[in-house]
This record gives sequence, C-alpha cells and structure tokens, in this order.
Amino acid sequence: MIINDQVLQDRDAILAAAGQHPFARHALGRAAPARGYRRDGAVLWMVPPEFGPAGCAIGPVEPALEICVALAADGMLQPGQRVHLPRHDRGLLVDRLAVAEHTDWDFHWTDTSPPQQRDEQQVVRLTAADQPALAALVEESFPSSTSRPGDPRVVDWYGIRAGDRLVACGADRSQGELGFVAGLTVAPDQRGRGLGASLTAGMTRALLTRHDMVALGVYTHNVGAARLYRRLGYTNTLPLSSIRLA
Repeated sequence: MIINDQVLQDRDAILAAAGQHPFARHALGRAAPARGYRRDGAVLWMVPPEFGPAGCAIGPVEPALEICVALAADGMLQPGQRVHLPRHDRGLLVDRLAVAEHTDWDFHWTDTSPPQQRDEQQVVRLTAADQPALAALVEESFPSSTSRPGDPRVVDWYGIRAGDRLVACGADRSQGELGFVAGLTVAPDQRGRGLGASLTAGMTRALLTRHDMVALGVYTHNVGAARLYRRLGYTNTLPLSSIRLA
C-alpha cells in the first residue's frame, strides 16, 4: 500500500527526489502531469497514457518493485499498461504481479559531440514531402519500430539519401530536457557502409545544439548497435527492464 509520506506531488518534486537523473529528465516531459512515489532510495513516477509508459522508476530494484506492486494492488496501474523499471530478473515478480511481457534494454546518454563520421555531411532534416519514402523505408528495414511517420511524439525526422532514394532515417523524439534519438534504421542493401554511424553522429550533433544531453535506448540483445553507440560517445548507461502488466 502507498502511504502519503511517500508521495511526490509534481514533476519538480520527482526530479529532485531522482537527483535530476538524465532518465528522469527525459521521461518527464514538461507538459506531462506527473505523480511520484519514493521508497528506500527508489523513485517511481506515473504519467497519463498519452505521455508515454504509465510508469518509470530508478533506484534500488527491490523497493522500486514494491512500489510497482503496491500501485497495481491499489488499482493505480492497470492491466495492459507498461512500466520501465530498474533492471531485474523476471522471476522477482512471480507470485507478486502478473506480467505479460518483460524486455531488457539500456538507456544511454552523452553530453559530448561524437567523432566526425565519413558520411555525416549527408545527414539532412526531412520534410513532409519525405513521408511516403520514410514510411516505406521503416516498413522495409525496421517493421517493429515504434517510431513512424505521423507519430505525434516525433519532433523531426533526419535521413541520408543516395541519389533520389532515402536509405537511412531516424526520429528526433526529444521531450523534457534531453534530446532523444529513436527509430534509427538503414535500408538492408545499404548496411555495412557506416551509414548508421553517420546518421547517429549527425543527429546527435544537431540535437546537442538544442539540449545539454542526448539519449537513446537499445535492447540488450542488439550488441552491435550498443558497441556503435559507445564508440560515438554514449558511454553513460542505465540498465532497465520494461514490463507490460497482464
């Protein structure tokens, strides 16, 4: 059960309790009404569904899970909702919370410009006229992507062209105080040429002109992408597990 002295009433209180952690600064968009909960060094906050996952947490694993379980028991977390939690083994929630999906990923961030990449000068900001080509590229090369043309969370799209063809693209999904790069993909027949590195570097450099940090997320099984991002300066890492309530 959640008790009153653990409640954080607004975004500022949550950020203060989280020590202004970059993940909290990213996840708590300025426009999102938020309510937080603190227990034994862990901080979990909730936002309305239109602003992203129902909840996010940082800090020690066990108290973060305790808050999550208590919120679900109180009906404040509903079946089907997603929560980003500190990295944990799925077995820790057995007999405590029904979980339909469990995915491990890392939140990476940087505050420094990346090394210059060979084709970085080809990275351009895309326009509305590029939407059909964007949709086709994402469908071909990254059909599971959660970043797609028309998504209201996307601030801008960036890409690389080979002649008249769009061969790489990525979404600027910045919110809160950090820049955020998402949905990076390269056409299958163009991979292995360094276009992913060029696109990531170009987008990172562009977003650093507007934000003091830039972040991205990568699944733990995507070892090659994680290695690339570290090479480009994304050396700060927060291990997370995302769950969807059954």
